[in-house]
Amino acid sequence: MYEPNVVGDWQEYDEHAGLRVRVHRLEAAEPPRGRDDAAVGLTYFSVRVTIENRGARHVGVQLEDGQIDVRVGPDGEGAFIDWRNSEFIEGFDVYPLRRATAVVYAAGPQASLGQIDVQVHLRADEEWADRRLWAGGIELREEPVAAAPAGAGPGSLAHQVSAFLKDLEDQTEPGTA
Repeated sequence: MYEPNVVGDWQEYDEHAGLRVRVHRLEAAEPPRGRDDAAVGLTYFSVRVTIENRGARHVGVQLEDGQIDVRVGPDGEGAFIDWRNSEFIEGFDVYPLRRATAVVYAAGPQASLGQIDVQVHLRADEEWADRRLWAGGIELREEPVAAAPAGAGPGSLAHQVSAFLKDLEDQTEPGTA
């Protein structure tokens, strides 16, 4: 049975000697140019797709919209991909020992972000490479909101340090030293 790559793993392409790809830095992140109106009620995240050339000659790569598919949750529902905020690789020559990275901003229901699948269909030197799949997830937990800052009560360490410094200041007033 075919096993998907884990987010962060490199995947070599047999059909393009020296070319490898990885999906990495899957994290909760707000898009740089603001949220899209279509993503109301969804939680944004970003993922990076890096292409590295370890071969002897340059390779013209293309990784645009439609070549990266993002699915969320156990049912594999399509995530909303924010094309306006994402950065793709459009006809770029990757020279030996160089990399090119695409950054995709997507959004999905917060409860579904524990399971995210990213499929990449790379085009190199005008030829389509085989599709590759990476699996990962983001754990987002809502922290309970405290009525007062934690550790600010009269018995807290912060309160004790503050009282100590105030006492120290009172002892070393000008003219008493």
